[in-house]
Formats: sequence, C-alpha cells, structure tokens
Amino acid sequence: MRPVSVPVPVPASVTTPTGWAARLPWPLPALLVWAGGWVSWLMLAHGGMSPAWAFGLALVTSTAAALACAGGWRRGIAAAGFPLSALALGAAAALPPWVWLLLLLPVLALYPVRAWRDAPLFPTPPDALAGLDAVVGVPLRVHDAGCGLGHGLVALHRLWPQARCSGVEWSPLLAMIARWRCRASRIPAQVRRGDMWAASWADHDLVYLFQRPESMTRAFAKARAEMAPGAWLVSLEFPVPNEVPAACLQGEGRRPLWVYQPVPVRLPSTLTAGGR
Repeated sequence: MRPVSVPVPVPASVTTPTGWAARLPWPLPALLVWAGGWVSWLMLAHGGMSPAWAFGLALVTSTAAALACAGGWRRGIAAAGFPLSALALGAAAALPPWVWLLLLLPVLALYPVRAWRDAPLFPTPPDALAGLDAVVGVPLRVHDAGCGLGHGLVALHRLWPQARCSGVEWSPLLAMIARWRCRASRIPAQVRRGDMWAASWADHDLVYLFQRPESMTRAFAKARAEMAPGAWLVSLEFPVPNEVPAACLQGEGRRPLWVYQPVPVRLPSTLTAGGR
C-alpha cells in the first residue's frame, strides 16, 4: 500500500498573516521593536528606576513585541536589536554584568529546560492544514500537542469552527500567549500548560503535531496506545518512520501534511451462509 499524495491548492484567503507586524513592510516591525525598547528604557530610567531594572524591563517588553513578527529569523532579529544596539553604542557599558544574564530569561521562558528535547518554536503557517477536512471529515474533538503560540489552534478552528479545540504547551509563557491569541481571535479553545507526552489523547478525534523527526515514532506509539479506532494523527512536515500514511497533502510552497489513522476502524465481519 502506498501513501496517497493529494496536491491541494492554497486558498488565497488563508495565506495572509495577521497581526500588527504583518501589516507593515519588513524591516519596519524590527525597527519599531528596537525603538520601543529604547523608549521604554529611557522613560523608566528617567522616571527614577535604577538603570539595571529599567534595562531589564525594557528588554522583556521588546522581546514580547518581537514575537509578533512572522518567522523565526525575523523574531530573533527584532528581539536582539535593542540589547545589541545598546551594547554597540556603549549605553549599557555602565550596567553590572549580571544584567546581561537577563538576555537568557526570554530564552528560558520560551524553552524551559525540560522542553529542550521536544521541538523548538515552529509556528504553523496559515495555509498548512488546507484540504485536511476533505480527508478526515468533521472531527468533534481536536487537539494540538505542543501548541506553542497557538497558530495550530487557529488553523484547526478555521477548518472546524464547531469542534472542541484544546492545546497543551510546556512553556508557561507560550501557553499564556496561546490562550491570549485564542481569546483575541474568539476561539473557544482550552489551552493548558503541561507535558504533551503525559496528557492522554484518548478523548480526541484528531491530534495535530508540528514537532521534530525524532519525536514521530514516540508520538505514533502514544496515539496507537491511547486513541480510539478511526481517530487521526496529523503531522506537519515530518512523517512517521516505517508507517504508511492514509494521505499526504502537498502543494507548491507548502509543507507536506502527513495524515495517519493509528488504529483503523474494524469493519464488522460478514455473516456466513445461513446467518451463522
């Protein structure tokens, strides 16, 4: 049996990112984040706060604003601009060395040590799940395992607005942002902070993942052990080694979407002649 490859055109209506940063041409969002960091720092310091605390709060503010930029590289550039420019201009030379350890706080907030073995921050592109509803039908309970900033929950809700959406994320900061994103988008999704591997998948009709290649064998084993017959496991970009998917949605300019049914539905046995 070979995997079914289904080319799916990307609807123009779902390829446009949302948010304030997406509405501005690059690199204007990064420049605004850098300027915001400087303005926050100067205002706090001018208001009487110690330089070290003023710099730390400005750093946290600018890092949070940088998360609105699309793409990992752009987020990194936007987040790094304020502290690096302060160092290059010598404005931060008088700060105690421990202040620069604050640069590690956003990283640890986004990626707690326990989460380092799982996927880094991989936001789901807006068009990533296009066509999935034609393959799996209408699941009533959908779950994003490792939901990050909530991009996957937005995409799942777009396909199935009547489904019960849930997500789990180990990073407290990312879980908080995902909850905020869902509220801002009026998505009735339940997002909790927790371990995606410890949470049961038994109550879900579809579990969505955007993890890493090394995680997929473990994820498939968990799905096979816990999910009901006929439930779906969907992985963006990374297939399950040595397992045949029910379908693979592909298209120009999009990542492949691998669709599995870990526990197939068993058809009733046919009756023998005479009804026995």
